[in-house]
Amino acid sequence: MGELQTIVLGGGCFWCTEAVYVNVRGVTDVESGYANGTLDNPSYEQVCTGRTGHNEVVKLTYDPAQISTRQVLEIFFVIHDPTTLNRQGNDVGTQYRSGIYYTTDEQKREAEAIVRELGNDKTYGGKAIVTEVQPLRSYFPAEEYHQDFFAKNPTQGYCMAVAAPKVAKFRKTFASLSKG
Repeated sequence: MGELQTIVLGGGCFWCTEAVYVNVRGVTDVESGYANGTLDNPSYEQVCTGRTGHNEVVKLTYDPAQISTRQVLEIFFVIHDPTTLNRQGNDVGTQYRSGIYYTTDEQKREAEAIVRELGNDKTYGGKAIVTEVQPLRSYFPAEEYHQDFFAKNPTQGYCMAVAAPKVAKFRKTFASLSKG
């Protein structure tokens, strides 16, 4: 195992994003949380108001010897819509914005490059990519009941309607990167 890296991604509801990345080969830890807001240790209820500036995110720890930053980001751009400002499906608010919060210069370069490429090649039908690329300024873990939510609640309505299709899309599109 090489030296592990951490990157934080906001792609809508953290339950969905976490449900995908726990299945990714080379990702050693996934934690749901809140990033880049103005309030220390916010609660879910506070973040849901949209007034804390926080984004619902997943913090990924990964082994670059097994999965590259580029591959981590390619998955990210397949499992959410980076063209909708402050929204993913029916989840609306600044806490659901598309964001990449980097911890290394290499992650910043990769994130900026892929955003530019996706915008240039019209992958999303000519819609602009609204994903913010920023340094990770703050991160706070979400409450325990949010951790591993999909794994603990696979038959919950939201999980069946939204998270499960994202996991299936990941497995179909990135079979070679799936843990199982």
